[in-house]
Amino acid sequence: MRVAFDSRPVADPYGVGRYSNCLLGALLATRAQDAEIIETHRPRGVDLYHSPWVHGAILRSPCPMVVTLHDLVALKRRSEYLRTGMRLRLRYLAVQRAVRVIVPTMAVAHDASECLGIERERLVVIPEAPAPAMYPRSDEEVAAARRACKLPERYLLWVGNLRHPDPRRHVAQLAATARRMPLVMVGPTCPWVHELPNVTITGQVSDERLAAIYTGAHALVLPSDDEGFGLPTVEALACKAPVVACDQPAVREVLAGRATFVERGDMDALIEAAENVSRPAPEPPPWSWVDAARETWQVYKAAIAEASAGRTPAVGLCRAPAGLRAGAEL
Repeated sequence: MRVAFDSRPVADPYGVGRYSNCLLGALLATRAQDAEIIETHRPRGVDLYHSPWVHGAILRSPCPMVVTLHDLVALKRRSEYLRTGMRLRLRYLAVQRAVRVIVPTMAVAHDASECLGIERERLVVIPEAPAPAMYPRSDEEVAAARRACKLPERYLLWVGNLRHPDPRRHVAQLAATARRMPLVMVGPTCPWVHELPNVTITGQVSDERLAAIYTGAHALVLPSDDEGFGLPTVEALACKAPVVACDQPAVREVLAGRATFVERGDMDALIEAAENVSRPAPEPPPWSWVDAARETWQVYKAAIAEASAGRTPAVGLCRAPAGLRAGAEL
């Protein structure tokens, strides 16, 4: 089996880049002797093409295609997102033509069915996991991270990409909310971020330093009102940092029983709950990138077999599916 994998997002340490990097490493570690992965977004002479993001989906793929769909925020909230022109619409059309579509949660699977009309049998739920470097760090490592990033002794933490304002994540509202503990924000930035009041901005950091920052945090806060998975939450738990999040279907699905939830949009309640949360944090969900890779290899085999049998995807409307389980087709 020869698989083309679009590795262009790997350079980004957050979000889709984190997913692509971790999954690619695990795929390489779990491949069979007769399996080969070629890193390219121009598949030629291969059995299957996997795009780990919507921007790599090909409208007329020369081979069976698998696409990972992380969320459908741009389609669900068109009035808030300006980058929804013809190019993105064509990408989503390409996703509709994929033999299999991987999603990280049942919540995204329901959105894919509702918004794109993807048939139940083509959707597969494969959860994400903490990166291998995400584990509790020693007191010495935590202290070194505090010194290097000029962090306070106790702090609340937010982690993500700060290059572009994202209306669903309410970063400015979070920064402006009154609190007793300092707020630390970690992630790549641009000039607008440094105008946020009363926060400590670290910029992009290495995974080792990020793990130490997680370990030293009193709690991770997730003010977002729409996520496909919420990867920083499982990374925080892996480093023993409690999680407090605004209630939303995907994050509750991932963290049920492992996080404190408050009403969406209530930043005062989010901060209050985070400042009062008890430690240590619960264990993260028992799912690894090796588990995700093994399930992904099974998706590849199913997609190739279906294409060989001459069955092609049909684009149409269908009702939201129910009863998904991790690693299972709808």
